[in-house]
Amino acid sequence: MPGLPAKGRRSLEGFDVKGLNANRQWNVGAVLLDMDGTLLDTERVYYDSLVAALHAHGYTDDTASLCQAMVGLPGPDCEAMLHARYGERFPLAEISRAFIANRDEFLCAGLPLKPGTVELLDALQAAECPMAIVTSSSLRTADAHLTLAGIRHRFNTVLTRDDVTRGKPSPDLYLLAASRFGLSPRVCVAVEDSNHGVTAAHAAGAITIMVPDMVTPTDESRARCAAVVSDLHEVAEMLRTRGGFVPRMQRSTK
Repeated sequence: MPGLPAKGRRSLEGFDVKGLNANRQWNVGAVLLDMDGTLLDTERVYYDSLVAALHAHGYTDDTASLCQAMVGLPGPDCEAMLHARYGERFPLAEISRAFIANRDEFLCAGLPLKPGTVELLDALQAAECPMAIVTSSSLRTADAHLTLAGIRHRFNTVLTRDDVTRGKPSPDLYLLAASRFGLSPRVCVAVEDSNHGVTAAHAAGAITIMVPDMVTPTDESRARCAAVVSDLHEVAEMLRTRGGFVPRMQRSTK
């Protein structure tokens, strides 16, 4: 059971468009992309689905803050949080069924992309930059949701919580992603929406960009990020200006 969202394009006011160095160019070997809340606008769906399931079973005390704390965590960690809050007799199986039913009903209308997703993926493809999905979701969920959103075919590499023993905020997924490309994490750009995801990417040594969705970046997250920006349009622009991304045909004419 995942987490949360925010609506509409945000102003950059209050965000850090700083960097490891204000004018320093990045050596980018690959771009590693979180899925939920970063590329796919799923966090509000997860949040509303879980809150509704809890309320339907009589759990109404401060469910918003509990679900907010789950953003970016793998499902098993979220389940552990529910047991910690409500006790070992908590009807997890019933809540999970209700959550899935609610989620699937929301998703019947389709799964929207976050603003700038297509532009970013197009820019990466044009620059022939390796890219991967690095998500706390299961492979089954990742495949289904990327397919529903119409972008599954763009990724040859999809890494999920099923690929590691420790999910985010552990760095294991990002370390694995870098190794799949034969790269040091230090030449990989990681794009995340949650504080847990930022912790994972930074601990791996990746150049970390945060695009906040439902949760406000903590001071610790700001310090860990090369940049905190408003949407994926900004990420694409940063890769052009800081990563030197230009299409292959444009490069060949220089």
